[in-house]
Amino acid sequence: MTDWLSPPEIEAILLSLKVAFWATLISLPFGIAVGFILARFEFPGKQVVNGLVHLPLILPPVVTGFILLKLFGTQGPIGSVLKELGIVIAFSWTGAALAAAIMAFPLMVRAIRLSFETIDSRLEDAARSLGGHRWHVFCVVSLPLALPGVVTGAILAFAKAIGEFGATITFVSNIPGETRTLPSAVYSFMQVPGGEESAYRLVILAVLVSMTALILSEWLAKRVKTVVEGT
Repeated sequence: MTDWLSPPEIEAILLSLKVAFWATLISLPFGIAVGFILARFEFPGKQVVNGLVHLPLILPPVVTGFILLKLFGTQGPIGSVLKELGIVIAFSWTGAALAAAIMAFPLMVRAIRLSFETIDSRLEDAARSLGGHRWHVFCVVSLPLALPGVVTGAILAFAKAIGEFGATITFVSNIPGETRTLPSAVYSFMQVPGGEESAYRLVILAVLVSMTALILSEWLAKRVKTVVEGT
């Protein structure tokens, strides 16, 4: 790999994997909770919540990045509080992970929500009628049955996080070794003479990672579904 890729290219790839991993890991519990709530409960303002969850899919990524910058920048209402605690998110890899998590969140929630909606609610009702607490029923019945959707949502979110560009570059800029992820590196190489070769290599890797994630999500979802149905 080191013979084919230059150190800056390897650095961008490793940073992208790091950002995507933490973006997926941190957002997954929230994705499961929101997906379950949207699938199982009716409440005032549900469509508003659903709209907010999917808003990053509709908004231009640059707008999302601008909103994050205003909220989490050192002068923003959230960022200023975090700064006093010694935490700075803007223009750091943690900010890139936050931006990637927000942009990938709609894909994660949609997959998880659809999975919960396919579960026969009578199974949950039966478990509760036998004395099971709602939280216990969720952990023992609902979540295991929805696991194929959870796996699919996590993998799709991971792939989306690796490819995130617009919100990331607006919120955390394009700092080598700190926030220059794979898409940002492609953009940077395209701006310098002789950089097209590096850009081509990273584009090929991005396509391979995306296709692998899509194929893996389908395969794992089927495998998990088979295991769940067999237990």
